[in-house]
Amino acid sequence: MENKIKLNSKKIKTEKKLKKIFRIALLVILFLFILLYVVIGIIYNSGNFSITLDKNLYFSRGIVIYDDPDYKVYRAELSIASPKTFTNISGNWLPNDLNESDGGSHNGTEYLAYTFFVENIGNEITSYWRELFITDVIKEIDDAVRIRVYRNGDQITYAKAAKNGANEPDTTAFLEESLVARNKVDNFKPGDIDKYTIVIWVEGSDPECTDDILGGEFSVYMDFNSEYVENY
Repeated sequence: MENKIKLNSKKIKTEKKLKKIFRIALLVILFLFILLYVVIGIIYNSGNFSITLDKNLYFSRGIVIYDDPDYKVYRAELSIASPKTFTNISGNWLPNDLNESDGGSHNGTEYLAYTFFVENIGNEITSYWRELFITDVIKEIDDAVRIRVYRNGDQITYAKAAKNGANEPDTTAFLEESLVARNKVDNFKPGDIDKYTIVIWVEGSDPECTDDILGGEFSVYMDFNSEYVENY
């Protein structure tokens, strides 16, 4: 009888030990899932659009970027609030006065709209490069994305080329898979200000706008550089 009690006691201790290990393992797995959720949230909820300025443009050429004309200070990056979702719409539904904003975010419920400024506060005539990228694409949603760039009132709408290689109607095709556009601005004089408005939406009339892209995600960013860097 005594041996039997000892065996039962040993069995109970083993079971308790296994239960403790199991609980710890569950807590570790739960922690890892929470950590993964936070990381993904930081990546994909930090905004669909951001703007960065090469520090050399400021320190060597006196160029700044800002979205508030009353707050012109050096900033290396502008981060833009995005709509909660990008429901597909027609570009024809967009307001005609999007480029008339005084600055900052002026999103609609189904599109991103943001106005900012590039100014030469230096003492010399200079130039800058502007590059626009689309990255972090999930479910090939970029096939139906439209990116409209206004510069001082003039506009260009960019889109990925159609599956047959032709440009989508009323658009300029991306230069490369993720490189939307690259442009150089010359003769940028002291006191000159370039006003930009960026509008981003998912075009419902695009043949690639199907149920296959539901739940897709993407990010867009614009770099302002002091010089052209090949294979940037």
